[in-house]
Amino acid sequence: MRDETPDTPAYHYGVIARAIERIDAAGGGALPLDRLAADLNMSPAHFQRVFTRWVGVSPKRYQQYLTLDHAKQLLAEHKTMLETADATGLSGGGRLHDLFLRWEAMSPGEYARGGEGLKIYWGWVDSPFGPAIVAATKRGICGVGFAGEVGAEAAMADLLGRWPKADFVEDPMMLRTWAMAAFGADRTKGDTAPLYLIGAPFQIKVWEALLAIPSGQVTTYSDVAHQIGSPRAVRAVGTAVGRNPLSWIIPCHRVLRKSGGLGGYHWGLGVKRAMLAWERARADAAEEPRQIRA
Repeated sequence: MRDETPDTPAYHYGVIARAIERIDAAGGGALPLDRLAADLNMSPAHFQRVFTRWVGVSPKRYQQYLTLDHAKQLLAEHKTMLETADATGLSGGGRLHDLFLRWEAMSPGEYARGGEGLKIYWGWVDSPFGPAIVAATKRGICGVGFAGEVGAEAAMADLLGRWPKADFVEDPMMLRTWAMAAFGADRTKGDTAPLYLIGAPFQIKVWEALLAIPSGQVTTYSDVAHQIGSPRAVRAVGTAVGRNPLSWIIPCHRVLRKSGGLGGYHWGLGVKRAMLAWERARADAAEEPRQIRA
């Protein structure tokens, strides 16, 4: 058997995406390391290294985070995380994705003009969840999309098509530092990823609420509606969540149906499941050393 050799975040995501398919096909039964590695045309040692580097836990343990019941387990544990965030002073712009983001919203007038007069820079970057297209103005990142399931051409047309009157310039190097900060490549440097939210006032209100959901946790569409003071606007909240232009950074993947079902995800449910699994596994792995010390 000859292993593939790339060592990039996009390659790691590809391994995870294929592993999800194998785990789903197993109907919930645990797959031994040797068998799963063989299905992916990798040696067990290489497969284990990729998994451990990517998420911080072994492939055997990671399988529990990728099961179809994982979202329901998260929902069963959650205690209205948006309310908890309010009580601890971590809500909205105050939390800002672990304090490594800052943002400003476009005015309603600017939004209505469809990006007219804006210069938007765009480029492709590697992310833990596959190839990502990132768009930004001089003020900050305004869009992130993922090509892993929908394809690069469709992802690009979808994301950039949100601002039909903007002037687009391909410049991945201009975006590099912001993109790396947004995906948490090296937070020890203290880099921030400024955000420039382009949306209607109601949408921005919903997106602000999403920033209050802690990593590794989830909430529901109805909880978000209550949080923004519009408890009957669950359907409108769902639409605003689906139109979030800053996927991953504004964590719409952390919103589930009341039943524990994943609901929809603009860039594919496989990407959403990978994000939830990655966050929860990392959160649990980080918590264990603290429990041991205690």
